[in-house]
Amino acid sequence: MAIAGLYKRVLPCPPAVEFSSGEGRQLFCEALKDGTMEGFFKLISYFQTQSEPAYCGLASISVVLNALSIDPGRTWKGPWRWFDESMLDCCESLEKVKAKGITFGKVVCLARCSGAKVEAFLTNQSTTNDFRKHVITCASSDDCHLIASYHRSILKQTGTGHFSPIGGYHAGRDMVLILDVARFKYPPHWVPLPLLWEAMDTVDIVTGHPRGFMLISKLQVPSLLYTLSCKHTDWINSAKFLVDDLPKLLNSKDINSIEDILSILCTSLNSNVLDFIKWVAEVRRSESGISSLSIEEKGRLSAKEDVLRTARETELFKYVTEWLYSSNSCYKNFSNAGSTSLSIIGTNVCCQGAELLSGRLGNGCRFCCSEICIKYVKDDIDYPKTIVSGSVQLDGNNDEVDALIPTSPVYSKCGPSGTNDCSEMCPGDSDILTMLLLTLPPHTWCAIENEKLLTKVQALVSTESLPMLLQEEVLHLRNQLNLLVRFQKNKEDDDYLRPTT
Repeated sequence: MAIAGLYKRVLPCPPAVEFSSGEGRQLFCEALKDGTMEGFFKLISYFQTQSEPAYCGLASISVVLNALSIDPGRTWKGPWRWFDESMLDCCESLEKVKAKGITFGKVVCLARCSGAKVEAFLTNQSTTNDFRKHVITCASSDDCHLIASYHRSILKQTGTGHFSPIGGYHAGRDMVLILDVARFKYPPHWVPLPLLWEAMDTVDIVTGHPRGFMLISKLQVPSLLYTLSCKHTDWINSAKFLVDDLPKLLNSKDINSIEDILSILCTSLNSNVLDFIKWVAEVRRSESGISSLSIEEKGRLSAKEDVLRTARETELFKYVTEWLYSSNSCYKNFSNAGSTSLSIIGTNVCCQGAELLSGRLGNGCRFCCSEICIKYVKDDIDYPKTIVSGSVQLDGNNDEVDALIPTSPVYSKCGPSGTNDCSEMCPGDSDILTMLLLTLPPHTWCAIENEKLLTKVQALVSTESLPMLLQEEVLHLRNQLNLLVRFQKNKEDDDYLRPTT
C-alpha cells in the first residue's frame, strides 16, 4: 500500500513573508536598491534542496562553498569538481548525520575542512546589534556569506533545529531573507531579524549550548598538496599523540640530537601514522588518444609541485631523509616502507579515482586496475608533467582513468637504492614525515631541555623562513590538526568556535 506522505507545509505568515509573494518581491526590490542583496545572486545561483531530511547543515555548506567558488580539489561526478552533500564527511559520518542531524560545531568543522575561512558565534558570544552588522556586511558583498542555526518553533514553523543561508537584508523593515534549504517544506522567506535572533538564542539539547551563526569566506591560499585524514582507524590516537603526548616524551627523554627526536617520534608512533597525512592527486576520465593537460590542470599541478619542491629544499627534509634510511632508524616499523614506486602509487590512485568518478566511493566496491601506463607531458617552460593512466575494471566494465601525479627532482645519496642519483619522484615517506614535523604546533618543542638543540629544532621547523606557498600549506595543516584534536576531545562545540587566522 502506498503511503501518501507530506507535500510541503503552509508557511506561517506572519511572522514570515514569502519571497515570491507581492510583499516579498517589494522587499527584495527595496533591499536591492539599498545594496543589501549583493550576496543573494551568488547564493541563488548555487542554491539547492537538502537531499535528506537531516542534511540542512550539509546543504547550507554546499551552497555557500560553491557560491564562493572554492575548488574542492576532487571530483563530484564525471570530471566535475563540485561540492555536494555526499562529499562533506570529514567531521561526521554521513550515516550519523542522516540519522541524527549535525551540531553547530561540526558544521563549522566541515566548512574549515573544505577550505573556507569561518568565524563562528554562539548567541552568548554576540548581540543582536552585532548580528545585524554581520548580516549587513555579508548582504552587501558576494565574498562572504552567513549561515544561521535556529529553532523553527520560534518562527511558528514545524520542526526543531535548522540551518540555512541568509540571502539578504531589508533595512527599513529590519528583515532578513532566509534561503531555506528544505525547499520541499518551506520556500525562501523574509523574517524579522530580532525574531531570527530569538530563534538562534535557543539551546541545542545535544550540545547544551545556544545556537548561533557563522560567517564563511574564501581562504586566500587553500591547501594544495597535503591534507590530514581521519579516514583510517588510528587517526584519533595519532592526533592525540602528536599534540598531547609528544611534548611529554621530549621532556622526559635524554635528547641531544635531531636523530634522537626522530627516533622518539618513530618508535612511539603507530605504524600507520604516515596514513595520517595524505597527499592529493587530481584524477580525470581518460579521453581517447589525448594525453595533454589544460592550462588550468598545468597550473594546479605546478602549484602542487612547487610545494613538494620547496619542502625538499629545506634543511629539515635533508635530516629526515638521511635518518630515515640510516642503519639506526626504525623506518622498518612503518607499514608502507619502500612502497612508493610510481606504478604502485598510480595503480592505487587510479582505483580510487575510478571510485570517485563512478560515485561508488566508500560503498565496498573493489576496482581492479589491469593496466598502467606512465606518460610525461613536456612543454617549453616546466619540467615534464607526469600522468599515470590506468584501465580500471569493475563488474566486467572498463573505466579509463588519468591521475595527474605531482613530482619534483630529488637528489638522494642514501635512499632505498643506496645509490647517488637525481630523479623525478612523487611524494614519499621522507616528504610525509617532513610535513608532519612542520605541522606540529610550535610549543611541541619547548619541552626540549638542551637549549642548543632547542634553538636548532626551532630554526628547522620555523614557518617564517619558508616560501609563501609552503608556509600557507603548513599553516593549513596545523589548523586541520587543531580541528581534529578538538573533535577527538568532543570540543568542537565548546571552545573551537573561534575565528581562523
